[in-house]
Amino acid sequence: ILNTQQDEIAADGESRPKMAFGPNGWAVVTYTQPLPKPYTGFVRMLRSTDGGQTFSAPFTVHQDRQEITHRFESILFDAQGNLHTLWIDKRDMPPKGVGQKYIGAAVYGNVSKDGGATFGPDYKLADHSCECCRIAMSNTPDGKVAAVWRHVFGEQTRDHGFAVLPGASSAASSAQGQTKSPVRSTFDDWQINACPHHGPGLAANTSQTGFHMVWFGIRKQDGQDVPGVRYARLNANGEPFLSSVKSLPDARAEHADVLTHKQRVMVVWRSSDGNTSTLKTWISDNEGQSFSVKILGLTQGPNDRSEE
Repeated sequence: ILNTQQDEIAADGESRPKMAFGPNGWAVVTYTQPLPKPYTGFVRMLRSTDGGQTFSAPFTVHQDRQEITHRFESILFDAQGNLHTLWIDKRDMPPKGVGQKYIGAAVYGNVSKDGGATFGPDYKLADHSCECCRIAMSNTPDGKVAAVWRHVFGEQTRDHGFAVLPGASSAASSAQGQTKSPVRSTFDDWQINACPHHGPGLAANTSQTGFHMVWFGIRKQDGQDVPGVRYARLNANGEPFLSSVKSLPDARAEHADVLTHKQRVMVVWRSSDGNTSTLKTWISDNEGQSFSVKILGLTQGPNDRSEE
């Protein structure tokens, strides 16, 4: 049992505790600690140096300690053993009454070279992210870390942005530098002034450059709004091969994720008809050229996410 020192822990929707393993026996667990004001929180971490046998007391990851949004964190070690943490952050919101407009939130991050013992400065990866969708992270074939998240393009077009994270040596300079615009990875052109609470999944194409991605969106087709979870291959820059875009073979698919191993691609999702919830997988052995569906399990009645 982990000693979280009686922290309240966010464990609903797309905000869940995470765990990651690195070199030197390092293991870290993160979660969002809700604060008294609505939609605020701190990203908290416990670290282990013995492979998860014992853990430290919890501590806050980011330098900013305002009672604002620091939520929906994601963590991943890169090939050099650096720990990357990203989260949704609202420190750039102008004060009420100022009259300035800031759309959405922002994606912030930091890097630890020693498995969470110390952290570099907070840096901003992107302005104008969606407020409550999970961030997907993946190792890249060249040893770095890439991320994709729901992003606000223009006024209210909520598609997805992609970026390769700065390394440990450049993250500090990124904290003082100019924020770059992310690469646009989806083109549903979904116009919505709200957060769908439905983040993407990302996995490296391990046999060649590029990535595999899954996401939920609503796009126009013959004048109608067509919702669905979709899959696509991305190039090394995060740009989609539009000919690879496929809809999952399930109109009720939700909260999908993707994993790769050599040429195998596995997409997993939840599907519910209101009474039965089914866990399904879409498996490809040819890097996403073709897929077959399998049912992993099902359950009746209330279960995780049944409120949706």
